[in-house]
Amino acid sequence: MYPLKFEPILKQILWGGDKIVPFKHLNSDLKGVGESWEISGVANNESVVSNGPDRGLTLNQMVRKYRDELVGESNYSRFGDSFPLLIKFIDAKQDLSIQVHPDDALAKKRHNSKGKTEMWYIIDADKGAKLRSGFSESITPKEYKERVHNNTITDVLQEYEIKSGDVFFLPAGRIHSIGAGSFIAEIQQTSDVTYRIYDFNRTDDKGNKRELHTELAREAINYEVLDDYRTSYDLEKNEPIELVACPYFTTSIYDMTEEISCDYSELDSFVIFICVEGSCTIIDNEKNELSLTAGETILLPATTQDVKIIPNEGGVKILETYV
Repeated sequence: MYPLKFEPILKQILWGGDKIVPFKHLNSDLKGVGESWEISGVANNESVVSNGPDRGLTLNQMVRKYRDELVGESNYSRFGDSFPLLIKFIDAKQDLSIQVHPDDALAKKRHNSKGKTEMWYIIDADKGAKLRSGFSESITPKEYKERVHNNTITDVLQEYEIKSGDVFFLPAGRIHSIGAGSFIAEIQQTSDVTYRIYDFNRTDDKGNKRELHTELAREAINYEVLDDYRTSYDLEKNEPIELVACPYFTTSIYDMTEEISCDYSELDSFVIFICVEGSCTIIDNEKNELSLTAGETILLPATTQDVKIIPNEGGVKILETYV
């Protein structure tokens, strides 16, 4: 086995912008690309290997072929032939709807799906760009419904002006929305279940409003109020800094100007590298070598014992995530 790259799955969306294609150095004239699905096992949206002997196989075919060699023994026992994470880049030219995702129990009951816990890393943000995460004050499920209907739900949501490097952890049940001008790397459970709560009364070119899932969302929302929904961390050069550790993924950031060796010999999981800035060379213990540059994502199989990350001139910034 060897480090895997995949063909990006580009999503043209009404709210999509123009940052993803140049960020990923793609030869494409697509407009309005709101998302690039970097690693996905979602049905009908499966990533395809773009390098090496397994080129052309889908991620789900890879899991079936290599099983625990690819994902790790505990992960294969837990998730079977389903790959557990979905990795995206998101470029919002307009505000996204206010939404929430169900947890595992509710998603299983309603959709025979996994729930959706996720995190955001802000790659870039236009001046004044904002996002919403969590409640700013305590409300009841009854008041939630009333506020959706009278267009005041945004009055009780916590709003943040964002900048590059900001991190938000979004456990299933946390109400949230991405604002215009946000460019984000998203790490999440493999699930595409979203409940749209409020869409600012927008209409399409035919005057139709998008479907809302007010009642479904009411039972999925966690109504707790926190002092701060941001994830605080102190970035250190050439040291891994843990950002999020939860049952679904652990994510750290590397801000590097010097070579680093990562020992994965005791880790029973695949590892994903998401390059958000700069470029580097990756060399694993089997002497497989490949380049990684901003906008690219690679999957290291669970058989990987160790890797060297060698930054190119100017350094590199990488998100590392595993289960």
